[in-house]
Amino acid sequence: MTVLKPSHEGRVALVTGAARGIGQAIALKLAGHGAKLVLWDMDESQETAGMIEGANLIVTGDVSSAADWERIDREVQERFGGTDIVVNNAGMGSPKPIDELDIELWRKTFSINLDAHFLSAKQFVPQMRAKGWGRFVNISSNSIGLAIPGMSHYMASKMGVIGFVRGLANDVAASGITVNAVLPSITNTRLTQDMPEEEKRRTWETQAIKRFAEPSDIAGAICFLTSEDASFITGQALPVDGGQYKIS
Repeated sequence: MTVLKPSHEGRVALVTGAARGIGQAIALKLAGHGAKLVLWDMDESQETAGMIEGANLIVTGDVSSAADWERIDREVQERFGGTDIVVNNAGMGSPKPIDELDIELWRKTFSINLDAHFLSAKQFVPQMRAKGWGRFVNISSNSIGLAIPGMSHYMASKMGVIGFVRGLANDVAASGITVNAVLPSITNTRLTQDMPEEEKRRTWETQAIKRFAEPSDIAGAICFLTSEDASFITGQALPVDGGQYKIS
């Protein structure tokens, strides 16, 4: 009788924005499949860590800081010996029409939503290459295909994620590293709890599946893309949005 081991056993996964919401769900899903977790957020991810039975490391820092990526890499090396999986989940974005959008908010949005993904690759690609295995999953957004006013800065950064994923995938494929993007729809998290019910229903009506996404829905797709089962999938942008994003 063949006993199947957990799909992520022996892997070390770093998840940014892991303190709550989608990031927390991703961390719990990967831990449930055997991965050791590095939980990164601006605030300590104690709640998430308390829900994980296996080994984990809590780190704090600014994802747009190269120095913080270097520091956290050293901490992971000391604790686990290296990183196999990076999920760039941390992000920011709030509506701001172009008449009110200033260069400071534009640059801050890009630094967190896109620069962080570049910094993670610069930090971890070399060690993944040395192992001949690695996974990057970068969170974009299905908003890039929707008509939502006041989101030009956010959409531009999230579209940039897809371009970066495609380019990086070409650079690292020969080393056994895959790079993909996941495009969630509006998800049932703390940030959306105060949305009026009528506004929620208007969102659902544009989807095939008439409900908000749950964080676990997004986590499931990421668990797959970071597994061996997805070893021939790279450079792709996967909408996880209940059928809202229209194929063109």
